[in-house]
Formats: sequence, structure tokens, C-alpha cells
Amino acid sequence: MGRPVFLLPLRRLNQYSINMKYIRICLMAVVSVVLFSAFTMKGKEKPVYVFGVGASFKDSVVYFTEVQAVDSVALDKNGFLPRRETYAYQLKNYLEYEKSQPDYTCVVYFSENKNKLEKEASKVRKQYEKAKTFVIEKVGMSDFSFKKP
Repeated sequence: MGRPVFLLPLRRLNQYSINMKYIRICLMAVVSVVLFSAFTMKGKEKPVYVFGVGASFKDSVVYFTEVQAVDSVALDKNGFLPRRETYAYQLKNYLEYEKSQPDYTCVVYFSENKNKLEKEASKVRKQYEKAKTFVIEKVGMSDFSFKKP
């Protein structure tokens, strides 16, 4: 004899619920992957702006670079410019070899906010101007630009 008729719908119902379990599991996996990848994606990296100051104890000329955006650079988790000393050495080498001005101490200022950095540059420049013993010379971007080390 064959199978009882009343068991056939239950069997199909079981098969249906098993299929639904697999579909739910797959759907949950896809949703979790999408959610986790959305939270781990980095936000849009902000550009980093830099300007430099070169001064010497032996000379009254102080060199100021323009505020420049540095390509492909992001601040580290502590908010510092990675390898920032190399940017100061770039300015020092420029002054030493291009301007024939040895013995200059160079400082680099950086920020992700250009307006904030321009205010800082203005503040530093005013301190040198207030002393009235320094000659401020601007270094244009056509003459010198910072490059990622």
C-alpha cells in the first residue's frame, strides 16, 4: 500500500521549513557582512595641510612657506603627521642647497583644517614681525613644495 494521504502535506511543510531555515541563515549572513563592512570602512580621508618656517640664530632672515596640501598623507591615530621630521628636512635641504643658507632650523606645522593652519601661520608670522629684527621672506610653491617621503 502507499503512504497515507494526510502525511504528504506535512512532509512538504517540513521541506518548506527546512528551505526557509537555509534562506534565513543565508540572509542573516549577507546582512551581517554588509553591516560589518559598513562599520569597518574608513571615512573619507581629510587632506593634510603643511607650512614650514626656517630660522637661524646667525641670520635675521626667516623663511616662510605657503600653506600647502600634501598628497596621500593622513594623520596617525594620535593626530600627528607621520614622519614629520622628513618634511622639516625637506625645507632645510631646500634652504641649504637652493638658497645657500646653511645652519637653518626648520619647523613644520600641520593640520587637517586649512583655515586653522592659516591662522597659525599668521600668528607665527606676526610674532616675527613684532620683533622688528627679522626679515621675512616667503617661499612660494613654485620654488618649493613638500612631498610625501
